[in-house]
Amino acid sequence: MLCIKNGTVIDGISDVPYKADILIDKGKIIHIGENMGNAADEVIDATDKWVLPGLVDSHCHLREPGFEYKEDIGSGTRSAAAGGFTSVACMANTNPVVDNAAMVNYIKSIARAKGVVKVYPVAAVTKGLEGQELTEMGELKEAGAVALSDDGRPIMNSQLMRLALQYAKGMGMLIISHCEDLSLVGDGVMNDGYMSTVLGLKGITRAAEEVMVARDIILAEVLDAPIHIAHVSTRGSVELIRQAKRRGVKVTCETAPHYFCATDEWVDGYNTNAKVNPPLRTSDDVEAVKQGLKDGTIDIIATDHAPHHRDDKEVEYSLAANGISGFETAFSLAYTHLVETGILSIQELVQKMSKRPAEILNIDAGTIQVGKPADVIVVDLHRTYTVDVSKFYSKGKNSPFNGCTLKGKVIHTIVDGKVVMKNEKVII
Repeated sequence: MLCIKNGTVIDGISDVPYKADILIDKGKIIHIGENMGNAADEVIDATDKWVLPGLVDSHCHLREPGFEYKEDIGSGTRSAAAGGFTSVACMANTNPVVDNAAMVNYIKSIARAKGVVKVYPVAAVTKGLEGQELTEMGELKEAGAVALSDDGRPIMNSQLMRLALQYAKGMGMLIISHCEDLSLVGDGVMNDGYMSTVLGLKGITRAAEEVMVARDIILAEVLDAPIHIAHVSTRGSVELIRQAKRRGVKVTCETAPHYFCATDEWVDGYNTNAKVNPPLRTSDDVEAVKQGLKDGTIDIIATDHAPHHRDDKEVEYSLAANGISGFETAFSLAYTHLVETGILSIQELVQKMSKRPAEILNIDAGTIQVGKPADVIVVDLHRTYTVDVSKFYSKGKNSPFNGCTLKGKVIHTIVDGKVVMKNEKVII
């Protein structure tokens, strides 16, 4: 039996924080109240700290199978635990692609054997991510896929996307859309604008994202089907989604910390750690993303954790892989740039990073309630630290935030009642 005592609790349900002890037994929360430390075999003292639901990431890349030199499920879930994530949904762009029931079961079996946190497979919309033929969605759902996505590649064929949304709706599956018009991207490698001109790099117009966001909204509206837009990065995309929500379209969306913390100016010096897809945008886009988070247009914050080996990044900018290793900085970036600046309250941040992602993925997570799984984190909101990628649990050290000073640190991570990180050290 475990007791987390003397902490300030944000449970994802109540409107205000409160002081309480949390008693955990057999993987479940069995009581929330006062002075329960004497009933426990193990006690975590959370005095002057905050107790939150475990973070839920709707969008990450664990790389296994096929790219274990970048990351594997063991290292990736240790990294997730270090960042306070207790549930993560991993994308299908592995090798082989997660486009059949056998692959979904493979991911689940490896996660059971090596995973430190809960892993939920996201299966492909099209076979081989080739955008030509739909996968067997019913079999994928039955095997345990929580959503469908060709993330990393857009579904360029609008008729195929229409059919995908139609079939997915009938099976109660959510499609997570990677919105990118490849014909507009061309051979661009960063945001099209002043910085791309200064650096002499080929630009990617914001229209490449916004055209596909508009298309997917229109298709979802026509079919009255749900759609989730991944990694929103531009002012235009935020406004398209805002207007769609006002019309009652069943659209949800996410952004990632780098889209509200960094701009295309971070590419200066040809910094390949700042190369992501979609690319970092302008300060105006950053402000629009923050406003979208504030007014509820942007539902959740996902990491888009995309670890890479140094060989994939230490090359010419145009040849470098896209992606940031994001698990271990996500909460601190969000707290520093959103809560400390008054964009969101800490309760709203918990909604964006725990409760709402769990609701969107339809998984049992994201709140602290009696009878629910004991997925809990203890954070020190006063703790200031400097990011050091050499200390990442992830194999991927590719982060533009190396050396940045952030506030708010996850201290303990508990998954199904089991302490997997204690005093900032992953112990499994």
